[in-house]
Amino acid sequence: MMHSTGIAERIAFGRPVDPVYDDTPVRVAQRPATALIGRLLIGAIFLVSGIAKLTDTSGTVGHMESAGIPYAHTLAIIAGIAEIAGGLSLVFGLLTRIGALGLIVFMIPTTILFHGFWNLEGVEQKMQMVNFMKNLAIIGGLFMVAAFGPSRYSIDRKIREPIQP
Repeated sequence: MMHSTGIAERIAFGRPVDPVYDDTPVRVAQRPATALIGRLLIGAIFLVSGIAKLTDTSGTVGHMESAGIPYAHTLAIIAGIAEIAGGLSLVFGLLTRIGALGLIVFMIPTTILFHGFWNLEGVEQKMQMVNFMKNLAIIGGLFMVAAFGPSRYSIDRKIREPIQP
């Protein structure tokens, strides 16, 4: 029985051949440029956010204190540095999996503490639910980076390549 996915679709979208439905050998299409673009876009949000935290620390501290966060000034600085370090890790592909996992650890409590839509009503609830879901999508993208690594266009890849004589 043949699967309904046509050859043209597999070629256009780089989908692997399914050995259960197809007689052809399995091949996995790699898209290093697409992975690079993904890393750059995910990294950009953390770089911008981290720089904003460090350049407007008083605003960040005020927002954190309104959420009941203790030691807000110290944590604002740590959060800004963590976001910049994680963002740079993704952008350059250096210690990429560690950077992605670090950002996941950062994002989980941040998402729960600052986007608790379940405690709100009306327009504010909807706005925070959108932010909550956006953060879940970012966390999902970070899990993908952690799972599949940075791909060809990264410092991690250059470090692992054997030295050519």
